[in-house]
Amino acid sequence: MKARIASTLAAALAATALYAPAASAKCYECGTIAEIKQVEKKGEASGGGAVIGGVLGGVLGHQVGSGRGNTAATIVGAGAGAYAGHQVEKNKNAVTVYQVTINMEEGKDRIITLSNPPKFSEGDKVTVKTVDGKVKVAKR
Repeated sequence: MKARIASTLAAALAATALYAPAASAKCYECGTIAEIKQVEKKGEASGGGAVIGGVLGGVLGHQVGSGRGNTAATIVGAGAGAYAGHQVEKNKNAVTVYQVTINMEEGKDRIITLSNPPKFSEGDKVTVKTVDGKVKVAKR
């Protein structure tokens, strides 16, 4: 009798396991796009803009006044020109990037920066993989 009960119980457990929903495994590469921001990233300056600006500023400053005032105007003009030239060069080299915030299924948020407009929108389901050292984001 005990053997029969044990065999019936084993069969019931096996049937339950067959029809039970499968436990979902966490996908560590899966996420949902939470936000896409377009960001203006300041460019790098090589120093060339500052040099050219400083020379032009010095020349223009030298045109002002005479004596000690002329020397002071030349120095101030060179400094202001160098600063202006540096800023112009940085603005000229500025680029637009896209910051993408992804809510990963494993619970953390991930922020990636793309140089081109993304081909997905907020709310899209994506996978995030690193291939050859570069982050790749693709729609699921």
